[in-house]
Amino acid sequence: MNIQKRRNGDVTILDLQGKLTVGDGAELLRDTVTSIVFQGDRKILLNLAGVPYMDSGGLGELVRCSMATRKAEGAVKLLNVGGKTADLMAMTKLLNVFDTFDNEAAALASFTGSGTGSA
Repeated sequence: MNIQKRRNGDVTILDLQGKLTVGDGAELLRDTVTSIVFQGDRKILLNLAGVPYMDSGGLGELVRCSMATRKAEGAVKLLNVGGKTADLMAMTKLLNVFDTFDNEAAALASFTGSGTGSA
């Protein structure tokens, strides 16, 4: 797993590349999001376009990151959830929990206006 971090206004965008699985991928995501929240950033967009596979540990980490960010009065939203990842999230009903987007501009716009959102 490789994570590239970039900013657009007050939103931190994390471009994930590789498998999000128990172990290295999930731990790296956890550490990265924890660091971002610790630094005071509360709006996080996870770009999953480069994630070809996610297991239950990866799903659990998405939920944990969302909960940790919510406790800090922020939000985690998902971009480019597709393929097997979308199928897995649909089966576990997590697509109903997260705000998901196919377009980065729409995802970024969703962070404004109504606070940080619901995810």
